[in-house]
Amino acid sequence: MVNEMQGIRQGTLFDANAVLERAAFSGHESFPFRYTWLYKGVAYCHQNPDIFGQEDAMAVLGVGKNMVKSIRHWCIATKMLEEMPHHSGKRSQQLQPSELGTAIFLGKEAWDPYLEDIGTLWLIHYLLATNPDKATTWYVAFNHIHFDGFTKESLEGSILEFLRSRKLPTPSKGTLKRDIDVFIRTYLPGKVSGKTGIEDAYDCPLIELGIIRQSAEQGTYTFNRGTQETLPDGIFAFCLSEFIRSTAPGRKTITFDELAYAPFSPGKVFKLSETSLSERLDRIESLSRGAWVYGETAGLKQLYITDDVKPISLLKSHYLQQASIGWES
Repeated sequence: MVNEMQGIRQGTLFDANAVLERAAFSGHESFPFRYTWLYKGVAYCHQNPDIFGQEDAMAVLGVGKNMVKSIRHWCIATKMLEEMPHHSGKRSQQLQPSELGTAIFLGKEAWDPYLEDIGTLWLIHYLLATNPDKATTWYVAFNHIHFDGFTKESLEGSILEFLRSRKLPTPSKGTLKRDIDVFIRTYLPGKVSGKTGIEDAYDCPLIELGIIRQSAEQGTYTFNRGTQETLPDGIFAFCLSEFIRSTAPGRKTITFDELAYAPFSPGKVFKLSETSLSERLDRIESLSRGAWVYGETAGLKQLYITDDVKPISLLKSHYLQQASIGWES
């Protein structure tokens, strides 16, 4: 697994300082992803990089035509699949499992191919919410809305303002409305009716996180800010390491406010309360083996960076611990 993860050790999963050149509000075909979709996409793409363009893709993946497109979209948006360098003679871009997609879903030592560990769901949420050019609505919602309560209309307004401020083209009203509907259904159960098909009734696994809840007032939603008790420290530490490597390369200190409220920060994306974030940072020295130290100087709370941390080692430690618990139980 060490060789397979070389790319993660050398680079980052996102560039928080990059200028966003495009936005995306479609591709999911109005479906949130299902439990088996990421596994199917990674496993079958590993066997055949052209699977999503094949005539028998529906039969191989066991879903309808629109769902084939949706699986492709979600595997890319969650960074489980990535585009391969263009091959001469190939009309369409081929896909391959990313380093994380390989580690989670492929081989005898796959970490969590059936998404049984809620830590994997937190990881996927973080990857999705920090992918602005593939999942723009998710990115804006979790990184650029500064209040906990929202409606579909206020979220639409925040997205349009985000696009205008970056001089990006705006989608049609219908496209944006459908995208926001899918965003809500990614984190909240869908309404089941007599007209709902079996596949449409399946909920997205990220509902388990409970990070968004329906408010008592009709049409109002709330980010569930708090301790996020099901978020494992190892997953938190991995996402923190990616945030540090992308936003603060070479820096020796990062302020608490940045860790709590800056775009791409784990505090912001995971909707952690300040108390919970501080408690997790208190444990970070042990997790990082002394490379990161959280402390306060002259009234300023900061994370002190004394050494490099290999992000993959943090994830491997988490999944090895989970495997050990499973073997013993």
